Amino acid sequence: MDSIVISNVDDDLKHRLAVRAAKHGHSIEVEAGDILRSVLEAGTSGNAPIPSNLADAIRAIVEPLGGVDLEIAQRTSGRAPPRFE
Repeated sequence: MDSIVISNVDDDLKHRLAVRAAKHGHSIEVEAGDILRSVLEAGTSGNAPIPSNLADAIRAIVEPLGGVDLEIAQRTSGRAPPRFE
């Protein structure tokens, strides 16, 4: 397997990667590889298709998070229309 070097990684990012790797029982290198693999396999590399409308764009963002249940308000009759007598 080839290796890559990523330069100029700030300490906070390196620490967060180390914590995530420890949480998953991996080395930093394995965890970084898993992150890259999952992002590239998910098609989020910038070449993902653009949704055709706003509803599809919102759905694409919300569905992976478990969706959103909105309470639909009951319609009321409102005020009476004006009378022109």
